[in-house]
Amino acid sequence: MNLFEQVLGAINNPNQQGNQDQLAAIINAASQIAGQQGIDPQTTQTVLSIVGNYAQSALRQNPQQAQNLVNQYVGTSANLRSVDALFTPELKAKLIGEISQRTGVQQQQIESLLPLAVPVILNLLQMGNDSGGSGNSVLQSFLDADGSGQVDVGDAIQLGLRFLNQPK
Repeated sequence: MNLFEQVLGAINNPNQQGNQDQLAAIINAASQIAGQQGIDPQTTQTVLSIVGNYAQSALRQNPQQAQNLVNQYVGTSANLRSVDALFTPELKAKLIGEISQRTGVQQQQIESLLPLAVPVILNLLQMGNDSGGSGNSVLQSFLDADGSGQVDVGDAIQLGLRFLNQPK
């Protein structure tokens, strides 16, 4: 099951935290990243996908602390501490380099974009929190992905936008 299917499952499950308003806030924040940084939406999607892949790798390093990191740094506004909590300086430098190389966005822009992107991604992952405290299906799916390309944060944001814009 891909990441967006897990998010939809959380929205449809009354025992999980996810709801349409939370998804709308995440998508709005992702759109603001593009606007504030002057980059196009397609590039923003690529950036979120790359940051999501690095976040997955970082959270896998300590799966016991992954839920705590998600809960502590979730949001839709800039948070520099979220970047520092998730990525080592070496991993952050590698992340910035890869984003710059793949998108052409300058490294200074990327550095100012990361504190916006990381809380948005963590917010998406928090949607699967179970109200009974028995886990987080979205986060588990994100961490357990086998590298098959089924976990793509940028795609999940785009699918969320389409989902929210559907006639009811």
